[in-house]
Amino acid sequence: MRINFVPAELRRLDLLRSDVLALSLFEDERPLRGAAGLVDWRLCGRLSRLLETGRLRGSAPEITLVPPRPRLPFDKLLLVGLGRSADFSAATFAAAMEQTFEALRSMRTHSSVMSLPGRATGRIPPEQAIQLFVEIAAAHDHQDEVTLIEDLESQKLLAPLVDQHRKRGDTHPARS
Repeated sequence: MRINFVPAELRRLDLLRSDVLALSLFEDERPLRGAAGLVDWRLCGRLSRLLETGRLRGSAPEITLVPPRPRLPFDKLLLVGLGRSADFSAATFAAAMEQTFEALRSMRTHSSVMSLPGRATGRIPPEQAIQLFVEIAAAHDHQDEVTLIEDLESQKLLAPLVDQHRKRGDTHPARS
């Protein structure tokens, strides 16, 4: 699996060509933050309206598929609920990543863009997030390429860690 990075900027997301954009959200954090907040803005508040009406809650293990076109360049928008932010843990992260990869497998996608659960709100440090991500991703060989949404500072921390895994044969990283 090739791992790329992209900052959470709409103009950068617009340039990506991928099957699915996968984002996670907490049930008790409003307004949405990070990439989910940007995507909600680009979709003219569609995610906020889904939350207001109860059609989307952000509770674990909720998973929702939303059509993002024509406002985003992805075929599918996958939303994964994380539950209450105070209850977030490494186990929550791992469960959400497993759920995300299983959904991507069932959709038969080979490339995806995703935000790592809990990263937008700082609930999990970047080093722990990438370690768990690589371990879980290694068990899911159906993804050829994953682009992770991370700020530039975190990319600097994460790229060497991804390189370490690549040298062991776990991944094939690239950087955008």
